[in-house]
Amino acid sequence: MTPTEVSRTVAAAPEAVFQVVSDAANFAKAVPAIRRVEFLSEIRSGVGTRFRETRVMRGREAVAVMEVTEHSEGERICFRSDAGGAVWNSTFTVAPIDDDRTRLHLVMKARPYRLLAKLFVPVFRGMVAKAVASDMDAVKAYCERPADGAGAGSPSAGGNDRERGA
Repeated sequence: MTPTEVSRTVAAAPEAVFQVVSDAANFAKAVPAIRRVEFLSEIRSGVGTRFRETRVMRGREAVAVMEVTEHSEGERICFRSDAGGAVWNSTFTVAPIDDDRTRLHLVMKARPYRLLAKLFVPVFRGMVAKAVASDMDAVKAYCERPADGAGAGSPSAGGNDRERGA
């Protein structure tokens, strides 16, 4: 499958944006479609972190187990998931544009290994692209909220009231 790529310019410092995309709990606070995050490893940050993410997709809950496979502090983080007969790799990169703006880029690749996935992954590409764009828009909005909200470099402040596993 051709990779899905989405970029956003975020009016926030790169460190703040990276804190949101590199921490599963912070990412879940930013993305309304995510209902729960449950850590499966003792590690909560960096390579080896494993967690189960439950989100709503097309009106139904979908669960994926994710693992951090690469982590370059403040710059890049990669997640791997094996779901539906395909291996999904998602790579977020964060780069400063200037003091107050950041370029957030996501590349998502799927490598189907089961016959059914080989047939359906290309069909679902549009749905995946839409969900990825929605996640990126949510991260942008979350990071750009005023400091007295819960964004603008303060991912640990506030957030939504949905349940979070720990």
